[in-house]
Amino acid sequence: MRSDPVGYLSLVLHAHLPFVRHPEQERFLEEDWLFEAITETYFPLLESFTRLRSEGTDFRVTMTLTPPLAAMLGDPLLQSRYLAHLGRMEELTERESRHHNETTRIGKVARHYRDQFHAARHFIDRTCGGSLLTSFRDLMDSGHLEVITCTATHGFLPLMGSDAARRAQIRVGVESYRQLFDRQPRGIWLAECAYDEGVDRLLAAEGIEYFFLDSHGLLFGEPRPALGLYAPVITEANVYAFARDVESSKQVWSAEEGYPGDRDYREFYRDIGFDADYDYIKPYLHPDGVRRPVGIKYHRITGKVELHEKDYYDPDWARERAAEHAGNFMFNRQCQLRWLRGGMNRPPIITAPYDAELFGHWWYEGPMFLEYLFRKMHHDQNEIMLATPGDYLDRHPECQRQAPNPSTWGSEGSNLVWLNGANSWLYRHQHHAERRMRELAEAHPEGNGLTRRALNQAARELLLAQSSDWAFIATTGTMVPYAFRRFKEHMTRFGEIDRQITEGRIDEEFVAATEESAPIFPWIDYRVFV
Repeated sequence: MRSDPVGYLSLVLHAHLPFVRHPEQERFLEEDWLFEAITETYFPLLESFTRLRSEGTDFRVTMTLTPPLAAMLGDPLLQSRYLAHLGRMEELTERESRHHNETTRIGKVARHYRDQFHAARHFIDRTCGGSLLTSFRDLMDSGHLEVITCTATHGFLPLMGSDAARRAQIRVGVESYRQLFDRQPRGIWLAECAYDEGVDRLLAAEGIEYFFLDSHGLLFGEPRPALGLYAPVITEANVYAFARDVESSKQVWSAEEGYPGDRDYREFYRDIGFDADYDYIKPYLHPDGVRRPVGIKYHRITGKVELHEKDYYDPDWARERAAEHAGNFMFNRQCQLRWLRGGMNRPPIITAPYDAELFGHWWYEGPMFLEYLFRKMHHDQNEIMLATPGDYLDRHPECQRQAPNPSTWGSEGSNLVWLNGANSWLYRHQHHAERRMRELAEAHPEGNGLTRRALNQAARELLLAQSSDWAFIATTGTMVPYAFRRFKEHMTRFGEIDRQITEGRIDEEFVAATEESAPIFPWIDYRVFV
């Protein structure tokens, strides 16, 4: 790394989806969450990163690959189902390209989508051997990407009933990373950036060096941070905390004030799943036949008009706008860092974390924006250095000591999204299961054979039930029946395994069926809950 710049920019992309795998049905609606994210976010990001590396453009970016997401990306069943999904989309976009004259505006967009899906097929077949995890590992090995871990199933730590439960989420998240990447993670993403007192001690015990907070988690800590949001703090447990920068986040997050709301960008909510003739689009819908988005969107945001009044999308206009916005983002960070540097005794670091799915899925041009940004930062300036949190700590390990404030990056900066009238009932069942899991683990310190398998499966069921996704979905009001069904299924299976172990009558067929239903963490040791 070269000498200190004016300041550092640390871009952090948090990639997560809940573990959804349903072999009992040939096509399962919620598995589309993964397929859409691969096509619209993970593949475009990897394609951009790989292209930048091949042309010699230097860049550094941090990503979370949560254990559930990594497990799904590496699962042969879901890989084969994604390829089938990709085949349907290739067929649809070929039909659309033939249906619309290439000289028309809609014909141009149709061919854009056709080429995109063909490129995804080529990338998966030729570049990563069928698994995107291979490409993520390659980018880590080449020094362009620092992948960090997360709590095991995106478990929301502050609302767990004990340190034993929190410790298990952290420990399994760390071990999952070791199993996947054959190395120790330096950093962790606490699900929902949710921090509570004592979490830093649990992180330190697992060898974690740093984590992330929302801005108020650091600003309201004790004592107040002398360098504001632009240097990490170190906790009493000797773990570093980096805080989200408000200004850079708003420029990208906000649909009203940020880049994604630009009139030339693709409109998210209008889709041929609703617009096309029903008999024509039906083969590409879910087998239940209900009209839903299929991912082919022909219109741009246009402005504050009704959906039916939207103008056609133009990929070239959007590309030009993404390049302009990348230049504007870089310019703003230059101005911000110059101003900050004048009042600091070290180069400031701007920590800019985002949900990875913002780039591509919600903001279609997001991966393009990042590619332009990295290219411009490499060629057009020498004031800002792209750095991971680990890079920064290697250079500036001396930081102010602080006890961070309990916080999240949710609404009002509190636990409100994950604890309210819509979802509070979840926690009495979760806390009971957490107590029972610890009691079972303590009662069987050396479980063997079928008993060990049952205890390990009980641990998996509990971890999956602890996912913050179920409470989040209940609050947002989307796919609520599925979220509640999943939570109840995991709790029911846990309860049945608990009963069988306690009574000393374990049903091997039942244990095998539950193992098949949740093939995640195959190496797990139930004693992680002690």
